[in-house]
Amino acid sequence: MALGAKLQLRQSQSLVMTPQLMQSIRLLQLTHVELDRFVEEEIERNPLLERAEARDDEPAVDESPSSELRETSGIDQWFDDTAAANAQTMSERLDTSLENVFPDDPGIGETLSPDLALNWKSAATSGGTGAGEGFDVGEMAGGGPTLRDHVGEQIALAFRDPTSRIIAAELADALDEAGYLRADPVEIAERLGTGVEAVLDVLSICQSADPAGLFARDLAECLALQLKARDRFDPAMQAMVANLELLAKRDFAQLRKLCGVDEEDLVDMMAEIRALDPRPGLAFGGGTADPVVPDVIVRQAADGSWAIELNADALPRVLVDQTYFAVVSRRVRNQREKEFLAECLQNANWLTRSLDQRAKTILKVASEIVRQQDAFLLHGIRHLRPLNLRTVAEAIGMHESTVSRVTANKYMMTPRGVFELRYFFSVAIASAEGGDAHSSEAVRDRIRELIEAEKPADVLSDDAIVEILKKSGVDIARRTVAKYREGMSIPSSVQRRREKRVLASVRA
Repeated sequence: MALGAKLQLRQSQSLVMTPQLMQSIRLLQLTHVELDRFVEEEIERNPLLERAEARDDEPAVDESPSSELRETSGIDQWFDDTAAANAQTMSERLDTSLENVFPDDPGIGETLSPDLALNWKSAATSGGTGAGEGFDVGEMAGGGPTLRDHVGEQIALAFRDPTSRIIAAELADALDEAGYLRADPVEIAERLGTGVEAVLDVLSICQSADPAGLFARDLAECLALQLKARDRFDPAMQAMVANLELLAKRDFAQLRKLCGVDEEDLVDMMAEIRALDPRPGLAFGGGTADPVVPDVIVRQAADGSWAIELNADALPRVLVDQTYFAVVSRRVRNQREKEFLAECLQNANWLTRSLDQRAKTILKVASEIVRQQDAFLLHGIRHLRPLNLRTVAEAIGMHESTVSRVTANKYMMTPRGVFELRYFFSVAIASAEGGDAHSSEAVRDRIRELIEAEKPADVLSDDAIVEILKKSGVDIARRTVAKYREGMSIPSSVQRRREKRVLASVRA
């Protein structure tokens, strides 16, 4: 059979990644802070978009233009003129449809369950917080001084010589956010054209700044500066600070020999070390931490079911000003202005539909997570079920990648606290008795409980923990127990035994 080249004409449909489609995909994975910032930027660029600040004492106003206004302004005919039946227009209309954005989702024509539709309606109509409804005291409070400002005030009082002030300012610029000096004094001396001794002299004065520990070059020097400020840097403390790696390994026998103290004094010295601040500069972060705002709120209803609703504070409400569009469209002077208005209206309508679809998708994913993890909400972490993205995606009829984007950086407020949506997805650990699998988070909690309940004379090794878990129906390997233990910053059984014996002997 001979091979030859030939031409074939084939007609097919494919999803085109238009800018509108990429925008909708991007909106799914934005946090509420990033989404609010994105909406503000769109409002600045698009004159047809505006914030919806509905108040309880004001009746709802229909933003769509009346039929009389549409007739006088000729909006319908205007649309017919601008939407020419060409290939480009048809491609834009087909490829930017919301049904194509979520091909695994039945689309906007899908009917939601009564509970889901009711929850979505209550969340969507609750409205956002307007500027006249109150104010946040935290927003009005002035920010504290930054680390650079705090150090600069002390430098101005500590040095009178202009040369020393310049060196001190250079050292202050080399501080990181934790207060450590991240520059070599030799390099600073070469850059300023002065001697290394002068830089070291200025550095010794700067290291007396408040709070103690600033301008340290490593952790040992930071702790030593704080101990000197407390007049507790005796030879025994010097030996302990010089051997912090032994303290991390909990090698108390070797520390007692190096420090020349007994067990009781060693425990007191360890307590003093723990009371020190290894990052003194973090107290002057220069900013405020953003609070976690949940995207979904879960409450227990009177009948024992779970009421799931979207948090209105995390939903930006945007409206398309059709009245303004009708007024402006009558005053267009050329084709360029007409095309600009058409593009603004298309983008505005697309953004509102994308935000609506994003909210509905988050609610659907959260509802399925609550259904899967009902036992966790009732009884706690021990009843957290193993769950993966595919299970949720198949249950709600969406693609796994869509669920992954929805659960990224989204939070759910439950009666047991605020959790990231990704928290409810955990690896399954097989059951030793052939029953249901166990969640990795539940197994971690069980390991933590076993270690916290152990006695100094009976410290559990990783093998002993494996045996206990197998008796309770958890089939787990020793290396997995060690990985979970290290992930929770729990030392090994040898290190825990040393620490418990020292503490027990001191208490005795």
